[in-house]
Amino acid sequence: MGKLLGQNKKARHDYFIEETYECGIALTGTEIKSLRQGRLNLKDSFARVEEGQVTLYNMHISPYEQGNRYNVDPKRPRRLLLHKREIRKLLGYTSQEGLTLVPLRVYLNDRGLAKVELAVARGKKNYDKRADMAQKDADRKIQRAVRQYQKE
Repeated sequence: MGKLLGQNKKARHDYFIEETYECGIALTGTEIKSLRQGRLNLKDSFARVEEGQVTLYNMHISPYEQGNRYNVDPKRPRRLLLHKREIRKLLGYTSQEGLTLVPLRVYLNDRGLAKVELAVARGKKNYDKRADMAQKDADRKIQRAVRQYQKE
């Protein structure tokens, strides 16, 4: 993985991540320039499989300042680039009840291409979230105790 441009921090809190995919994203010239400046927001974004292709919705890429008339709608649907067999697999997942496609992060790979890490996710219930927070809290207390013990 190259340079991280943005990530969806709430995704791991709100969903159980079943599987992840790396996929390309079809962008216009001014969008990639804005992305390179890190001006994107993945909050509330999701993907759908429609007509044999995967489309990413609600990802906000701020308009490029020097882009003038070449700028496009910041929240326009964007096509994700995957192999056909991966798309068929994702279609099978999303046809199951309770599974959805959520972008986890956007980054530039070593060759400078924009990539999206797409996750097949199952929504968490409130009690699952509370259990996760309790587990994290317990882990923090253990780490704190270990550090205190090592100092002595």
